[in-house]
Amino acid sequence: MTRQQAAGAKIVTVTLNPAIDQTVRVDDFAANQVNRAQAMQFDAGGKGVNVASFLVDYGLGVTATGFLGDANAQIFEVLFAVKGIGDRFVHLPGYTRTNVKIVDETQQQTTDINMRGLAPTKLALQELQETIADLAQTHDWFVLSGNLPPGVPETIYADLIAQIKAQGRQVALDASQAALQAGLLAGPTLAKPNIHELEQILGDTLTTETAVIAAARQLLDMGIELVVVSRGEQGALLVTETEVVTAVPPQIPVKSTVGAGDAMVAGLIAGRIAQLPLPDLARLATAFSLEAVSRVGAHLPDLQALRERMSQVLVR
Repeated sequence: MTRQQAAGAKIVTVTLNPAIDQTVRVDDFAANQVNRAQAMQFDAGGKGVNVASFLVDYGLGVTATGFLGDANAQIFEVLFAVKGIGDRFVHLPGYTRTNVKIVDETQQQTTDINMRGLAPTKLALQELQETIADLAQTHDWFVLSGNLPPGVPETIYADLIAQIKAQGRQVALDASQAALQAGLLAGPTLAKPNIHELEQILGDTLTTETAVIAAARQLLDMGIELVVVSRGEQGALLVTETEVVTAVPPQIPVKSTVGAGDAMVAGLIAGRIAQLPLPDLARLATAFSLEAVSRVGAHLPDLQALRERMSQVLVR
């Protein structure tokens, strides 16, 4: 399948706890001192919102849903309108949380200060489930990503995965803690834990690549088709029943690590839709992630720049 053919596929991203990302650039940031900022910007964020933004930049059709606060929804609505992202968010009274990202380019560090978010009512949760059921009639892939807002059951992702699979659609899961553990048991099509999350799930330290592969294969036994374990600068391991691929990125200047994992998820979805062989899928997903860390905000360059990034990724 070509990229042009894949563009006909439709994707839904689900963000239960979105955020406005306030990114402040502070070189040589030091705690407990006065710091002088070089720049600041605000972006509509949250993991699923970021995934949607990357995917539409790649030319795919995306609808975003989840929960948004009424009081400051405009920054999200502007992003959706500018990028052509379908908006099916369920609105809640109050303000969507603002997360502060302190980016220190000199030390190549990012400090996150994340707020809790709005608590949806049972009625709002029911409306979201009905929205997802409606979208599953016309969309092929669903991406469930991010942490949970207050008051939401830890089984929410598992419940949504079961609902989406029952309607014959494919689903990717990128979550953490108990929500990730419960969601994995529901057997999503694709799961992307990072190495620390995988260690938490298994209750063991994974010190070798062989151990990581064995751990990923335990997740495959839950009915998952593809497990991708992200390991930061060490790259990612992609594991299916029949193949294992390691993708190692080149070292590049890092502007911000915010959204790097979301970019990888977007690249994985784009590659799966295009039915890429696993090595090419690994290159594409890693190229998405490299582009994310080279800029502030969830945006991709043109296709030629992505191809150049792909050529820099070592796959074995």
